[in-house]
Amino acid sequence: MLERILSGGWIMLPLMLCSIVSVTIIIERFLFFRRMNVRISANQVLSLVEGRQFDEALNSMQNKEIGIMKVLRVGLNHQRHPGKAMETAGLAEISAMRRGLPAQDTIITLSPLLGLLGTIVGMIGSFQIMATSGLGQPHAVTGGVGEALIATAAGITVAVITLIPYNYFLARIERETEIIEQYATRLEYALQDFMQEG
Repeated sequence: MLERILSGGWIMLPLMLCSIVSVTIIIERFLFFRRMNVRISANQVLSLVEGRQFDEALNSMQNKEIGIMKVLRVGLNHQRHPGKAMETAGLAEISAMRRGLPAQDTIITLSPLLGLLGTIVGMIGSFQIMATSGLGQPHAVTGGVGEALIATAAGITVAVITLIPYNYFLARIERETEIIEQYATRLEYALQDFMQEG
């Protein structure tokens, strides 16, 4: 298998690097988003805040410093101006969610182009062999074509493998952003009601 990959020529080295970077980002992002499933905890925090149990609400968020829980904690710690504080924390969390995605976007675009470059280099080699030795060495000519096809297939494969998780992560970020906005707004209203009563 490795021999077949390396037979794609030198262009396979950057393609292998792209695939390693892509797989690393995919695994890291899956683990990151897996830790963000805390919607039930967010509902409990809001219930405690609505019941004016602020200390209990803060204690329930111990060791949950990610996503919506971090935003709610910031809002509870800045009860005078929770909206601006949560907006700032929310932007930081969205930025953290997007980490690694620009690299994936680049890999999706770059990999097929590298594969195409490998195709061109392989075809140039084939035509040079044909020009110097004629059609008397068909194996040499087909070897260059084979190199070209391996590079193209590898480039497209890396792009496809990266594209599917990339789109999933974008959809997940959009959903998490909506959740942050929804819960932050609910907390802000709950704190405003408390301040008006006080």
